[in-house]
Amino acid sequence: NGRHTLLLHQSVMCAFSGRLRAMATRETKDKSGGGAEASSMCVDLAGLPGGGEGLDLVAQFCYSNGRLPPLRPSDLPLVHCAAAFLDMTEEVRAGNLLAHAEAFVDIGLCYWSWADVLAAVKSCEAFGADVSDLRAKLLSTLFSRIAEGAETSNSSSSSSPDTVSGSSGRPSPAKTPESVRRSCLGGGREWWFDDVASLPPPTVEKAIKLLGCYGVDNKNLTLTRFLLHYLPRAAALRKVDDSGSLVGLADKAVHGVAHSGGGAAFSRRGLFWVLRVVSAVGLSKECMRKLEVLVGQMLDQATLDDLLVSGDGSGAYDVSLVTRLVRVFVSSVDEEEEAGRKYKIEQLWSGCFLGMGVADTDAVLEVPRFCS
Repeated sequence: NGRHTLLLHQSVMCAFSGRLRAMATRETKDKSGGGAEASSMCVDLAGLPGGGEGLDLVAQFCYSNGRLPPLRPSDLPLVHCAAAFLDMTEEVRAGNLLAHAEAFVDIGLCYWSWADVLAAVKSCEAFGADVSDLRAKLLSTLFSRIAEGAETSNSSSSSSPDTVSGSSGRPSPAKTPESVRRSCLGGGREWWFDDVASLPPPTVEKAIKLLGCYGVDNKNLTLTRFLLHYLPRAAALRKVDDSGSLVGLADKAVHGVAHSGGGAAFSRRGLFWVLRVVSAVGLSKECMRKLEVLVGQMLDQATLDDLLVSGDGSGAYDVSLVTRLVRVFVSSVDEEEEAGRKYKIEQLWSGCFLGMGVADTDAVLEVPRFCS
């Protein structure tokens, strides 16, 4: 990539790399046509994944006559992409680097620690779609470890999945996304929240799709709680490319809250906290409306502090939001119970606008059937 120069034997490297072999053949023809002696040549590998580090690992493999150099799990995406870029496939030579890398993953996943698998997932971030299949395999293994931790929580005092998976000394059987979803997301264990929250939004979004909990299909309370734990941290570290993924994750969290019955699984303060979290990230209109219905129905239990919801985190009252919540509340109250609950909302309404220095609430806003 213009930053590293390596001096290598052509015959050694070309024996394994179809791309280098083709480049060397073309370079030799060009030099022969010009009457120059083709004793040495220079090839430019612009775009090689990992740059000099990637080529160094490839060279170690070639100079070892097809034996993998010592690798860490976090090296796998780099080796995989470099091997694919240099066309180091079985068609070029049997037992080539790409096949070795895939076998290393298949065997290693049974024995790697939780930290190893997590590191491998994180290292996929730099290579995007080039490692989509590898990332899916690693994410499936990562959540299988969560499943193992949940399934053995009654028989093990350890909070680490490594102790659980390593106790038998045998590799754990592979789990399907469906079995992972049932076992690891059905309980309330949270030891994995902080570790998985270190992943970027696109990776978390891919994991949710893998688990079959995408969009309105998110019917899992534990996964919903994880997303609500994850969103504030991800929003604080937001990158431009992450905005779409964050909104999608916020929508999934709201679908999960709605499916749990709102107030049946979340307290009044819990629902307002959810509203603050997703408002800071951004939300689709459909999901915002769904959440406002859940919150508005419990508005008579709210305090002034609960209404401090703003998308920019400034702690100001969002007048438009308060208005919509009041409308939801008014439309959901029966005539028989309206008087007592209405009085509570009137006090809250007055306090909200007095807190903004507005004495005449009717002059600011009029809500049908509420402000008379």
